[in-house]
This record gives sequence, C-alpha cells and structure tokens, in this order.
Amino acid sequence: MRRVTIPTRSLCRLGAVCLVLALVVPARAAEITLLTTGAYKPVAAALVPDFERRTGHTVTIRNDTAGAVAQAIRDGARPDLVVLTPSGFEALIREQRLAGGPPAPLAKVGIGVAVRDGAPLPDIATLPGFREALLRARAVAMVDPASGGSSGIYLAQLFARLGIADAMKGKLVLVHGGLAAARLVTGEADLALQQTSELMAVAGARLVGPIPAEVQNDTVYAGMVPAGAAEGEAASALLRDLAGPQAAPVLAEKGMVPPGP
Repeated sequence: MRRVTIPTRSLCRLGAVCLVLALVVPARAAEITLLTTGAYKPVAAALVPDFERRTGHTVTIRNDTAGAVAQAIRDGARPDLVVLTPSGFEALIREQRLAGGPPAPLAKVGIGVAVRDGAPLPDIATLPGFREALLRARAVAMVDPASGGSSGIYLAQLFARLGIADAMKGKLVLVHGGLAAARLVTGEADLALQQTSELMAVAGARLVGPIPAEVQNDTVYAGMVPAGAAEGEAASALLRDLAGPQAAPVLAEKGMVPPGP
C-alpha cells in the first residue's frame, strides 16, 4: 500500500479550518416546551423571541390556569420548563410529581379592573368605591374559580368577605381560563377582574387600575426545570433569561413587577 504523507503546513491549515468550523457551527438546536400560567404568558412571549435568535433553540409556549397547569403535570405532562405559583410547586413536589432545583422567582402581579376602551372609568381607588362599582355593574367577567385560576378563587372569597357574594352571582361572566377582558370587547361584560398582565393583553380593553391595596392579592410566579427534562440544559438557559435583569422592563410593560427578595 502506498503511503501518503501530508505536509506539516497542510496539517496546520486543516487543523485551523476544523477549529474555525467548531467555533462557527452551533450546538444542536433544542425544541423547548414551556408550560406556564396565563398571567405570565405575555412576559414569556415577549422574552422568548430574543432567546430563540441568540441560541437557535425554539420554544413552544403552552398556557392555562395555575390549577390546570398543576393538573397537567399530575396527568403526566413533561414540559422542559414550568412556570407556576410557589404553592403549586410545593404541592407537586410534596406529591412527588416534580423534582429538581428550587423554583426561581420570576414575577409578581396583582389583580386589576378593566373596562372596554372608551367606556367611563369607575372610581375603584377606595374599598367603598370598588364595592360600589361591582354592585352597579351590569355584568362582571372573571376567571371561573372551578377552573383553578388563582384570581377567580381569590375574588370569590373576596366577594364573600365584602358581603356581596349573593348580589354578584347573577352578574358574573365566568371564563374557564383565558382572558376575562375579552368579554368586554364582545359586550358580554362591562367590568373585568383578573391579573393585571392578562387584562393588558386584550386589545380593546382599558386597565382602570389595581383593586384597593387593603384587599389586593399579589401572586408570585416562579420557574422550574423538572429533573429529567428532555431539554434540561436549554431550558435552564431559558430560565436564566426569564429571571435576568433584561426581564424588568418587559415585566413593567406587561403589568408585572420583579418578585423582590
């Protein structure tokens, strides 16, 4: 067999070319599945495109109420990244449905009130004014508590505390997940109550403001990469982006705030 000798200079050039190719050719692009509560979806949808451009990964966002997200995990869903409330994570970890590193706090949001764009703005700055606005409304849209939405569960309890639960029953337009403010645009309701980020996500709806501070219910959302996730490394990189300082202006734009210490 004839022996072929490659000059040293050629070997060096070949090695240099291989090195350049190794630096230029990206790692395998991952397809990440993000399962999130609806309140956080607007923030994720705003931050994900830049992450995809920088990394070459793709992200599929799926959302539902907090209760439905937790139930999906119980039913066997295996997303690469989960965004849920701390109490939701605690229950799933306690039930041994989830394992992994501690959830990373991402955002905090309160409940707000919205009206159809162009409609008069009710005075909700005080508790008596907020209560009166609810009683005077023809129809009020909110998430159905039975769907597991955190705002709907809290509001049902709040109406009872305010002594107006019976008066509200006949005027509630209950949304099984999704955006309550969409019912303003269709004319089905003239007030909508939900997390501020979800009210602001509806074109044609106008945010009046938060419900009074003495009855406000802030919800924290956190992210967790489940142990054994198919795209755990890429999902961890996405979680670092969502928790990073670049998220702050997006949170403000979408009606949320950083979770704080």
